[in-house]
Amino acid sequence: MATKKQIILPIIVLGIGIAGLVGIAALKKPPEEKPAVDTTPLVSVEALEYKPMTFSVSSYGVVAAKYDTELVAQVSGEIIYLADKFVKGGFVKKGDVLAKIDPSDYEAGLLDAQANIASSKANMVQERANAEVALREWAEITSSKPTDLSLRKPQLAQELAKLKSAEAGLLRAQRDLERTVIRAPYDALISSREIGLGAYVTTGSKIGHVYNTDTAEIRLPLADKEMQYLDQKGTHAEVRLVGNFAGSKQEWIGKIVRSEGVVDSKSRMTYLVAEIDDPYGLNSDKNELRFGTYVTAYVEGSNAGNVAIIPRHLIVNGLVAVMDSDKTLRYKPVNIIRQEGANVVISEGIESGVQVITSALDYPLEGMQLALPEDKILQDESVETEKTELAMEGK
Repeated sequence: MATKKQIILPIIVLGIGIAGLVGIAALKKPPEEKPAVDTTPLVSVEALEYKPMTFSVSSYGVVAAKYDTELVAQVSGEIIYLADKFVKGGFVKKGDVLAKIDPSDYEAGLLDAQANIASSKANMVQERANAEVALREWAEITSSKPTDLSLRKPQLAQELAKLKSAEAGLLRAQRDLERTVIRAPYDALISSREIGLGAYVTTGSKIGHVYNTDTAEIRLPLADKEMQYLDQKGTHAEVRLVGNFAGSKQEWIGKIVRSEGVVDSKSRMTYLVAEIDDPYGLNSDKNELRFGTYVTAYVEGSNAGNVAIIPRHLIVNGLVAVMDSDKTLRYKPVNIIRQEGANVVISEGIESGVQVITSALDYPLEGMQLALPEDKILQDESVETEKTELAMEGK
């Protein structure tokens, strides 16, 4: 039979253990309460603003002369003179002498034509005198009506024909002599010269090639969907040309003068033709716009009225996400009237001043609460202030 000591001792040890556990548990700090996490989505917004706008349609093209002419010899002969300006890249005025063909044969031909004229006129005078003599003699012989042959009318008509032929020969001789001098047909830039001094040319031989410098043309391709933004299909619209010159961007102002009126079978584009006066600045202080320059063109279009421009990625199925006055998410349908690269132009659907959400939302639901970055900053500042105040009270 166990003694009292054997029974009491384990009870005492167990009690001491329990008391120790209770004491240790009492020494532990109670767990701190975790602050509530704010899961309200943060968004970036931008106020929508409507402004007056005029559409502009962009295109591209290469500058070319309105007129370019291939000069050919109209008479044959040896080249005896070439003007100093008659070289590739030279500028000449209308009527300037570019080259001369030996005129000797044509001067002789002119003298022959003049001699034929003089001879024909003399024969004409003689034949008229003969006709008058025949008329008097007929009247002395008989009182009957004379015939045309008796009055030498056929001979007179023949001499008149010879005179007209001689006059035509004189005109040809004068024209051929004039053609020995090759002149610029208009103010021009010399593109090429195909002859040299002393060369012999025949009728139709190439002399050179010139470009008109009064006006330059640029053909501008446009898709049909772009034509709808132009008034009167772009005719008479102002066009701004942008290109590189001497390593820097420069601009020129021109005008759309016509549409070519057909759709190109290969590119399926309609071509508008723009003109710019005095492209080389020969008669003004304009910047030089050389033929062959590649330019980007911006054609002035129709008046769009008051519109707003927003990034295209913000529109999903015709709806735009906005934040209303109580900072909740709403979707608004908008009327898109044009796309411009990464942006779209809208005419209605959202009132001016409404906050358009420009940041991405992971799980958007209409009516959900939203917050702005500045709201988060104010909230954090409020929490820090509260902690500071509690700390001060603890002291």
